[in-house]
Amino acid sequence: MKIIWKKLIFTCLVGFGLGSCTDDLTLTPISQITNASFWKSPQEARGALNGMYVRMRSQATTNLFVWGEGRSEIWVQNFGFDPSINFFVYTNNLSRVNPGPDWTTMYSVIHDANLLLKYVPTITFTTEAEKNATLAQAYAMRAFTYFTMTKIWGDLILIEQPTEGFDPTTIYKERAPQADVFKLIKSDIEKALTLFPDNTLPNGRNRWSKPALNALKADVFLWTAKRLNGGATDFNAALSAISEIEKADVALLSSFSDVFRFANKGNKEILLSMRFQEGESSARTVLGGVPTLTAPTAPFTSQEVINKILPYYAGKDAYWQMSTLVTKQFSDDDSRKNASFIEVNQTRNGTISFMYNIDLKWPGTTSGGITVMFDDFILYRYADVILMKAEAKNGLGQNPAEEINKIRQRAYGAKFANYTFVNGTKEANDEAILQERLFEFLNEGKRWWDLVRFNKALEKVPLLKGKTQNDLLYPISETILSLEPLVKQNPGY
Repeated sequence: MKIIWKKLIFTCLVGFGLGSCTDDLTLTPISQITNASFWKSPQEARGALNGMYVRMRSQATTNLFVWGEGRSEIWVQNFGFDPSINFFVYTNNLSRVNPGPDWTTMYSVIHDANLLLKYVPTITFTTEAEKNATLAQAYAMRAFTYFTMTKIWGDLILIEQPTEGFDPTTIYKERAPQADVFKLIKSDIEKALTLFPDNTLPNGRNRWSKPALNALKADVFLWTAKRLNGGATDFNAALSAISEIEKADVALLSSFSDVFRFANKGNKEILLSMRFQEGESSARTVLGGVPTLTAPTAPFTSQEVINKILPYYAGKDAYWQMSTLVTKQFSDDDSRKNASFIEVNQTRNGTISFMYNIDLKWPGTTSGGITVMFDDFILYRYADVILMKAEAKNGLGQNPAEEINKIRQRAYGAKFANYTFVNGTKEANDEAILQERLFEFLNEGKRWWDLVRFNKALEKVPLLKGKTQNDLLYPISETILSLEPLVKQNPGY
């Protein structure tokens, strides 16, 4: 595949600093780091593993969110004009010229994983458990990356070996059918599950572990159950994965807002997140906005908004904002409402009028008088697992009330009795689960995938009315088509 791969030296420098790569360089002077000279020690394997996470984190700054939520009904135009490629995502006006983010860096993550899978078995580790855990994380990351990409573009170029030379007969490939992509994804998941030494989660919960991998497995099998006719077999596989997660050190936090507090990263609800820390080279992008401490000057109805909230969040979402179509669906009794967004109103001549919404779920932190966005990007948390269980049970004709009510009990607190879920038809239950996921995961990069998996995108996204299933995939960009002569455009573009 004709991708310009970053040098392995970048992986070492970013991953562990110079110290992790200097031993071999001092013993064997060479002009550049090659695969033959690099893959010699556990330290180098750790550096490469860390580099794989760094590469995926670059996608978590913006793209994972954009792909997973940007096309949903949540986001609409704000005051500013959005000059970025993401404008065409949330307006659902994609084309081969304006395709949204392309797959280049995602394939770089695949390349990182493939290098680890090829060379780590040749390295002698102090313990076999560390070697196995390294390989497990590479398999897990490859599975997650292919899963994300196939949801975006459908059929994919499948690459299971690192690209280490330029041979047109091997690097240029056609896209494989999506069924083959999922076959590899599921195979990688099973290989990784056999390699993780135990069911524990690492400190910080920002690396792949067996519980996080089982969350991915449940996610994958729910997708194939509903989108690829996997049916009862795949629903049962999802439930089996979830039962393993329930044995791990995970729990719903008692307070919804505590899940996202900046000082509470890696809490017990998190299974896997991409870690961002102040002082590192990248931070999460706030939907095209520029975080500042400049408060708007209009008169607002709430003094607390003026004094505490607006100065902290002003400047976020200069181009995007949450649609009233979505925000008006939240009940005032739902604690997730005030933890997820605030409606900013103004009073003029005694009349209160709506101005705009500001998201609150990712608060960032204040550094040097400026709000900086170093919130972690959460890939999986336990509330997601609970609602996936409800979805799988409902797919099998079982009662999902217990799982839905676990989520609602935290959300509504003392008023939960007024919102208790009662089992209904399979269709009504699915609608309730999808709605609960909207309230629970707003602004977490999951809504678009939920709409597609439940086959509700064409119904619930106003800008997709009259479109077809072909429009649910992203187009392949002109850039990719020019680099990949055997790749054909997705239907409809």
